[in-house]
Amino acid sequence: MSAVSLYKQKISSALNCQEDEVFLYWKGRVALYTVLKALGVTKGDEVLLQAFTCVVVPNAIIYTGATPIYVDVKTETFNMGLEGVKTRVSDKTKVVVIQNTFGLSTEVEEIVNYCKTKEIICIEDCTHGFGGMYNEKSNGSIADFSFYSTQWNKPFSTGVGGVLRVNNRDYIESIKQVDKQAVQPSIKETLVLNALITARKYLLNDTTYWVLIKLYRRLTALNLVVGSSSPEEIEAPKLPEGFLKKSSAVQCKTGVKALVKLPEIIELRKRTAKVFDVFLKENNKCFVSSELHKNHSFLIYPILVKDREVFMKRAEDMGLPLGDWFISPIHPVKEHFEMWQLNTDDFPNANYLSKHILNIPLDKSNSEKYLFFLKENKDQLI
Repeated sequence: MSAVSLYKQKISSALNCQEDEVFLYWKGRVALYTVLKALGVTKGDEVLLQAFTCVVVPNAIIYTGATPIYVDVKTETFNMGLEGVKTRVSDKTKVVVIQNTFGLSTEVEEIVNYCKTKEIICIEDCTHGFGGMYNEKSNGSIADFSFYSTQWNKPFSTGVGGVLRVNNRDYIESIKQVDKQAVQPSIKETLVLNALITARKYLLNDTTYWVLIKLYRRLTALNLVVGSSSPEEIEAPKLPEGFLKKSSAVQCKTGVKALVKLPEIIELRKRTAKVFDVFLKENNKCFVSSELHKNHSFLIYPILVKDREVFMKRAEDMGLPLGDWFISPIHPVKEHFEMWQLNTDDFPNANYLSKHILNIPLDKSNSEKYLFFLKENKDQLI
């Protein structure tokens, strides 16, 4: 059995779906683009998405010629809700993208059921939530389609990578037709990716984190390594050459191994999250409500801080890795939002969160160090 076939088999088993409903891509955003193309989304159509996301999501929409229509999020869930969707739906709305931010799914069934009454297709953005559950169903099983990411620091990693899940089998053939147009990764891309995966495995730890992450981002900006987002994707929403790209054997082999450890890692994340819950709640700081836990796979733990730069510098001085998802309503873009047809002033919740949010990794066994750090810097927590 080929690496690709074995990986598909393992993915479909983990998601409890059929193998022919799974398609593999170079990155998660490619899976989203594939769906939009298969649906015939084009100029004049509108696609709803939330205004607290990664820029690659509106990029995929704009690449088709369609218009991204943003919806503000709720500060307690980091996701948009049904009422927000209702205010933005129009006669031009063809698709709604439902995001499960940081692994948290909320109001998915409500949004999907509403969209069915409007004959609108729904796509779940589960780039943070592979392996998690929503109302006792696997993340990504409710909408017509869902897509997942296996990039660095996602539920499990293949360096970069994406998975498409087709729940509405009426569109299987349309997906296959677009999938046939996808190109194979180059030898250079696969060699560089394999080198990065190896380096991450043996070199990345708490001590080296800040040095290596800065180096990685610098090399990505220079287009010298395979990055989460290429410079072209951040500079403007223009379709990069060779964007529609399949997964490589390197990613598939890495994914098969990583999937074995995923259930254990998810349980560790959930246990660690409860530790931070208790501390933040006791100190009247923002925390993830226990009511949300059953639908939260906790990719990371989100915290809100008064001054992000100060807080991150203190963490760096203590040798503690922190994440910065999302530093803007369309992370990591910081300016010229009009190119993505976004006016940040229209989305106060997304704007507020993106100015104050940071993320604590949960897949480590040193939660006591982070807890000590939070106690020492309680004055900076919101």
